[in-house]
Amino acid sequence: QVQLLESGGGSVQAGGSLRLSCAVAGITTSGRCLCWFRQAPEEERVRVATIYTYLGGTSYSVYADSVKGRFTISQDNAKNTMYLQMNSLKPEDTAMYYCAAGREFQACAPAADDYDYWGQGTQVTVSS
Repeated sequence: QVQLLESGGGSVQAGGSLRLSCAVAGITTSGRCLCWFRQAPEEERVRVATIYTYLGGTSYSVYADSVKGRFTISQDNAKNTMYLQMNSLKPEDTAMYYCAAGREFQACAPAADDYDYWGQGTQVTVSS
């Protein structure tokens, strides 16, 4: 059974930092798209960061324009864990953050419906 578990959320003042973790069980963390989505109340769920690691070790990352230069996605395949380092946080970053995984060897798409595996979410709140 596939399980994804997010952690690391919390409350922080604007300009602060948080590091989210996503522990993955039941599937590989290489050879598939791993993503962070976020969803604010009354808003759509949007992708903020994606990482794809080829079996040979090469990786590429994609970020939403709203978080470029502030967020960094990474993964530790030995620990089956994905991370999202969030710096210079803004109130507009307040949302429930979810990790997601796609099908093996499938291209990384931006829509939430393209991902089969999801965590329960972790809340990030940024105050002014």
